[in-house]
Amino acid sequence: MNCDIKDFEVIVTGGTRGIGKAVTELFLREKCRVTAIYSNNEAAATKLCSQWADYPLKTVKLDVADYDAVEQFYRDFDATHETLDVLVNCAGIRRDAVVGMMSNDDWRAVIDINLTGTFNMSKFAVQKMMQNRFGRIISITSPSGRIGIAGQANYAASKAGQVAFTKSLSKEVARRGITVNCISPGFIETELIADLDPELRKTYKGQVPLKRFGKPEEIADSVAFIASRQAAYITGETLEVSGGL
Repeated sequence: MNCDIKDFEVIVTGGTRGIGKAVTELFLREKCRVTAIYSNNEAAATKLCSQWADYPLKTVKLDVADYDAVEQFYRDFDATHETLDVLVNCAGIRRDAVVGMMSNDDWRAVIDINLTGTFNMSKFAVQKMMQNRFGRIISITSPSGRIGIAGQANYAASKAGQVAFTKSLSKEVARRGITVNCISPGFIETELIADLDPELRKTYKGQVPLKRFGKPEEIADSVAFIASRQAAYITGETLEVSGGL
């Protein structure tokens, strides 16, 4: 089955690296217009724009945890875009430590970006999507929010929060033709897990029944289906793409 996502207007947070980059590139290949949001890495954003120079891609530097900045971003977006069809909340960070040693700054940074960022981006996306009574909001969560991983209390809490947020929001906007879902990747070969200790990587890989880490493109394919017109009757759900973790 081909996923019908052509000609969509799409916003992808964290859209210039890792899973977000793979999502951005998939939508571009399907003739969508994509705004890829990034936080700090100018080089990655510039490289992506260069690679896709002939495609309708725009990159925007934005702190998704900054409510006022997000509101201004959407004002600018609304002035130049008639519709918004898809929002993919992919921006996320890890700052691991056991709870007894975790700093307040590390707790707040992860919650602010991963969870509050999802709220900020989704709030204004809903307002735009309601104008055309159609939309797809997809948040990239994690099995960590379901099973918990030692040293990731902040990350796990933020990801569990995304799932609960998704379930509530899906009920609020269903009558407006907007679906809200999560994709829950397992261990995916991106910069997010690049700093894992080699022995820890080996341990985690041994916990995956498929005995390998996933590829960003495999998550992007799942996003494409949930974003497609064929997925109109799926909302409030979390799709696990974790190799059986």
